[in-house]
Amino acid sequence: MNFRYASLLGRKSNCLSVAAKTVEYRPLSVAAAPQAKPSKSSFGKNIVLVDGVRTPFLTSGTSYSKLMPHELARHALLSLLQKNRLDKEIIDYIVYGSVIQEVKTSNIAREAALAAGFSDKTPAHTVTMACISSNAAITTGMGLIATNTYDVIVAGGVEFMSDVPIRHSRKMRALMLKANKAKTLGQQLSLLSTFRPAFLAPELPAVAEFSSGETMGHSADRLASAFNVSRSEQDEYALRSHTLAKQAQDKGYFTDLVPFKVQGVDQVVDKDNGIRVSSPESLAKLKPAFVKPYGSITAANASFLTDGASACIIMTEEKAKELGLKPKAYLRDFLYVSQDPVNQLLLGPAYGIPKLLSKTGLSLKDIDSWEIHEAFAGQIIANLKAMDSDWFCKTYLGLSEKVGSPDLNKWNNWGGSLSIGHPFAATGVRLCMHTANRLIREDGKLGVVAACAAGGQGVAMLIERYPGATAD
Repeated sequence: MNFRYASLLGRKSNCLSVAAKTVEYRPLSVAAAPQAKPSKSSFGKNIVLVDGVRTPFLTSGTSYSKLMPHELARHALLSLLQKNRLDKEIIDYIVYGSVIQEVKTSNIAREAALAAGFSDKTPAHTVTMACISSNAAITTGMGLIATNTYDVIVAGGVEFMSDVPIRHSRKMRALMLKANKAKTLGQQLSLLSTFRPAFLAPELPAVAEFSSGETMGHSADRLASAFNVSRSEQDEYALRSHTLAKQAQDKGYFTDLVPFKVQGVDQVVDKDNGIRVSSPESLAKLKPAFVKPYGSITAANASFLTDGASACIIMTEEKAKELGLKPKAYLRDFLYVSQDPVNQLLLGPAYGIPKLLSKTGLSLKDIDSWEIHEAFAGQIIANLKAMDSDWFCKTYLGLSEKVGSPDLNKWNNWGGSLSIGHPFAATGVRLCMHTANRLIREDGKLGVVAACAAGGQGVAMLIERYPGATAD
C-alpha cells in the first residue's frame, strides 16, 4: 500500500464542502526544497530546548493503572534530570499541564516536584489548555525567560485516564455538605427525609465540550463530513500513522522515551503499547464509534485514551553554554488561535499554521518537519483540505488565496497521536521533541508543531535545529 498521504486526496471525483459551500480542490502537491532562513528570535534572546523526555504512552487501564498521576509526572521529572546530569537546584521554576485532574493533587506541578525531591523553594504551577496543555507550559516558561524572571524552566504535562474523578450527583453533594453542617439530631433527620435513591446516580466524566455538550468524536464526524473526508481516507491515514510509528519504534528513534519500572508490574515498561499495524480489511470492518450507523470515525482512526507524562527543560542559549549543555533546538516563535467551538472545534492547525508562517515570514516550502497532533484521522485530513481551499482561506482566514499543501513526505514521519497515544497534557512535549529529533535525523532546519484543542483552540510553534545537536 502507498502510505504517502498525497494519494489520499488525489481522487478527481472528490470535492470540499463547508457550511453549504462547495468548491473543487486539487491533490496535495510536494513542496520544493526548503531555502535556509537566517536564525532570528522573537524574544530578544535565544531560548533553547535543551532536552525532553516522556514515559512510555500506554492505553489506559494497563500497566500504569494502579499509580497516581503525580507518580508518572515524578518519573518524567527525575528522568529528565538524570538523562542530562542536572542538579535539581539549578531549576528556577516548574510549569506542568494536566487536564482531567486528580482532586487530591490539583496543583500537580508542585506535588510532582516535591515527590521528585525538588527543593521546597522551587515554585511550581499547573496549567490546563486541553490537548495543548504542555505547549502552554512550554510557552509560559518561554515568557518567564524572555522577561528575565527566571533562567531555567522545566515544563511538561501528565494525563492519567486509568482513574478519572467520578462524582456524586449534584443533589447528593448538596445533601452531604448540608449534613456536614447539621448540629442536632433533628437537623440530621430532616435532611435524611429529603434523600431520594436517584441522588446516588454518579456523574461520569466524558470527553465532551461544556459549551455545546457534544463529544469531540461527534464534532470530528461532522467535520469529516463537511470536508468530504471519506471513511477509506481516514482508515488509510490511520494505517499510515501506525506503520510509521512502528518503523520509528523499531529503529530506536524514540530517544525521548524513558523506561519505567512500575511497582507490581513484572516487566519494565519500555515501549508505547498502542502501536498496532493492522490491515485495510480489518479497519474497514469496524463500526462507527460516535454517529451511528452512518459516521466515519471509528476506534481505529481516532486517538485512544492514554496514560503518560512528559517533561522538558528550556533556558537561554547563554545559560546552556554556561552549564556546558548542548541543546536540541531553538524555540523561535509561537501563537495560539481560537475559533467556533462547535463547527470548527478541531481546525486549530488550519488557523494556526498560516498565522505562524505569516508572522515569521516563512512559507510552506521553508518547513522541513511537520509534527501535527492527530486527534482523529478525519480531523487531520480536514485541516489539510482547509489549508488547500481558496474558499476556506479567503472566507475564514482573510487571505487572498489558499495557503496550500504541506509536503506530506515531511509530515508526522514517526507516526502521531493516533498510534503513539495521546495523554492530553503530555502530548505537546512529545511533538516538540519529535520535531527536534527529526530535524537532526532528517538533516532539516525548521520544524512546525501544531495542534487542536478542546474549546475550539489551537497552537502553532516554530522550532529550529540547534547546530551540532544530536538525536540521542
